[in-house]
Amino acid sequence: LSQLPGWSVRPDGSIVIATGNDDALGLYRCTPYNSYGTAGESRPTRVLLKDPPAFTVRPKEEYFQEVGRELVIPCAARGDPPPTITWLKVGSVGKSSAQVDANSSLVLHPLIKEQHGVWECTATNQVATVTTATSVHVLGTSPHAVTNVSVLPLLLAANISWEPGFDGGYFQRFSVWYTPLARHPPRAHHDWVSLPVPVGAQHLLVENLQPHTSYQFSVLAQNKLGSGPFSQIVTSVPRGKRNSPKHPHCSQTLGKLHVPSRAPSPGFPVTTVPPAPPAVTVRVFLSPPRALAANETARGVLLRWEPPGRASVAPSGYALELRQDKGGWEVLERSIPGTDTQVLVPGLIKVRAGAVSGWVRARWPRGSRCRLPQDAFYEFRLVAFAGSYISDPSNTVNVSTAGKAGLP
Repeated sequence: LSQLPGWSVRPDGSIVIATGNDDALGLYRCTPYNSYGTAGESRPTRVLLKDPPAFTVRPKEEYFQEVGRELVIPCAARGDPPPTITWLKVGSVGKSSAQVDANSSLVLHPLIKEQHGVWECTATNQVATVTTATSVHVLGTSPHAVTNVSVLPLLLAANISWEPGFDGGYFQRFSVWYTPLARHPPRAHHDWVSLPVPVGAQHLLVENLQPHTSYQFSVLAQNKLGSGPFSQIVTSVPRGKRNSPKHPHCSQTLGKLHVPSRAPSPGFPVTTVPPAPPAVTVRVFLSPPRALAANETARGVLLRWEPPGRASVAPSGYALELRQDKGGWEVLERSIPGTDTQVLVPGLIKVRAGAVSGWVRARWPRGSRCRLPQDAFYEFRLVAFAGSYISDPSNTVNVSTAGKAGLP
C-alpha cells in the first residue's frame, strides 16, 4: 500500500482508496490475524470502476410559453450503468401531471398555470446522482401570489411590504387587505378593508389603526385576466398611541389616496392611505391616450400619441402592450415617462428550439441587423396610469410585415 498514494488501512481493517482509477481494479481478499495466527483469508471481492451520471443535454436556464400550448424541455445524461432520468417541480406536493418522453425530455401539454416554477432534472445510477434545474414561465395567466409579506408595526400604523410573484405576462397591480382580529357582535365575520397600491410600489403604509389591537394583513395581485391568490396572512399589533393633538393632521386628498402634509419618518419610504372616506371625495378621471399612430421608419416602428384630454388628470406614465397574430396581449414597455408622446420599437424576433417555439420581444442596440420577421401581423395599444389608477386602453394600431423584406 505504501507504493500507492492515498491508499491506507483503517484500524477496523477497511481499506481506503482515495482516488478510483485503473490501479484499483481487480480482486481483493482480506486476511485477519493475531498473535495466534489466522483462520484464513476471506472470499474475494472484485472492484469495478463505474462512471457517475454526466449530462449530455442540459435544459436552458428558463423557458417562456403561453398557457394551453405544449412545452418540451430536453435533458439527457450518460453513465455506467446508464442513468435513470426523472423530473420534479420544486415545491410540488403529490404526483406531477408532467410527462417524460422516450428521450427523457419533460413534456408539458397542455401547459397550465400550476406548472410555472422551477423544475429539476435528476440523473441517477448506482454510483451517484446529479441534478440540473430550469425555470418555466407560463404566460397568459392571472398573477401568482406575492411572497415574503412582512409587517413593520409603527405608531398607530403598519408598513406592509412584499415581493411580487410572476405577473402572468401582463401588467399587474396590488392591493393590501386588512382587518382587526376583534369581532364586533352580532357580526360573526371579519370586515376586511381593501387599499389600492400605487403603480410600481411594493409597500404600503396603513395608518390610523387602533392601539393594542391585533390586525391581519394580506396582499392581492391582479392583472387584466383577474386576481391571483391572496398571500399568506400576517398578524401584527401596532404600537400604542402617544400624546397628540385632538384633531388629525392636515392632509391633501386625491381620489382614494391620502397624502399627509407632514413628512414621513426619516429614511423610510412610505405610501399613505386614508382611515375613512373624506367628507368630499375627489374622483380621479384618467382617460386613455389619444390618437395612437404607427410609422415604420428605418430604425423600427415609431409610435406617437397625444396625452389624455384636458378633463383628465395628468398621467405619471404609460405602458405599451403588443400582441402578434391576434394572440394574447403582452406588456412590451411599462415605464414610459408621462411626459413622453412617442416611443420607438426597434424590432421583434421569432425563435425556435426543437419542439419549443414562441415570439420573444427584443430590444437590440442601434446598428443591429436583426429584423422583424416576414408575414407577421402586430397590434399595439397604450394605457396611461396615475398613482394607483390605470386608464382604458387607447385605440389599437396595426403593423404588418407580410410581403416585406422585414424592418431593421
